[in-house]
Amino acid sequence: MQRSSLDDLRALVAVGRERSFTKAAAKLGVSQSALSQTIRQLETRLSVRLLTRTTRSVSPTDAGERLLRTVGPRFEEIDAELAAITELRDKPAGTIRITATEYAIDSVLLPKLAKLLRAYPDIKVEMIVDYGLTDIVAERYDAGVRSGEQVAKDMVAVRIGPDMRMAVVGAPSYFRTRPEPKRPQDLIGHNCINLRLPTHTSLYAWEFERGSRELRVRVDGQLTFNTTGQLLNGALAGLGLAYVPEGLVHPYIAKGRLIRVLADWCPPYSGYHLFYPSRRQSASAFSLVVDALRHRQ
Repeated sequence: MQRSSLDDLRALVAVGRERSFTKAAAKLGVSQSALSQTIRQLETRLSVRLLTRTTRSVSPTDAGERLLRTVGPRFEEIDAELAAITELRDKPAGTIRITATEYAIDSVLLPKLAKLLRAYPDIKVEMIVDYGLTDIVAERYDAGVRSGEQVAKDMVAVRIGPDMRMAVVGAPSYFRTRPEPKRPQDLIGHNCINLRLPTHTSLYAWEFERGSRELRVRVDGQLTFNTTGQLLNGALAGLGLAYVPEGLVHPYIAKGRLIRVLADWCPPYSGYHLFYPSRRQSASAFSLVVDALRHRQ
């Protein structure tokens, strides 16, 4: 294949991923008009329309989507190999992008990576707080962090933390006028602080289990947030019950600022795992990050 054809395909991949000629042109370092002309020439050569253009958006046609699915990963593999080669030097270097929840970053990633980052100043780690089930390949993350049960089967999963438990907590001031719930069904009568995940149109259902019995309770309340930190702050303010990771509230329970309920309905579950595509090349910087995060009992 001629070099010009490869460049044209790379241009198509850039526009297809960015859904914008302006953004793709800036990424490729060319003018928008030149990029548009390149795509038109490619479509003419193939005798098929690859992109649907409107005044506000750009989207691939069926033919364009097929090319993106087949050609895009090939360019990723080439880029990964080139990146791996450039990192074959005395000091590991590069930027590792990881998506995780706020609590996972604060409780696991930052403490474990602190020593590594001091030892390797050329390694950079970008951590993005995200409570949705993000497609790390599509969003170009090197890795993500989820509980073990949420990791897709086609991903490599590395345990980075111990088993966890969730906790239902409320402030003493909240319970002065309300009885403590004895079973999950009792939450229906309580003012609960909800969590809305970006990938869900509905509110997150609280999950409980005791023995062989499993329950998912959709609670109601005056407050809804999209991060765990705000759930905790709402509970501390006496504004309702919160369903949060146990480790996050231990200090507040010990000091009497929060009261835990329904503990016997919150069994341990698989803790945090770092996950990444099986085809990802193990560059030295990435390998060091994985090893630093690995859970060691």
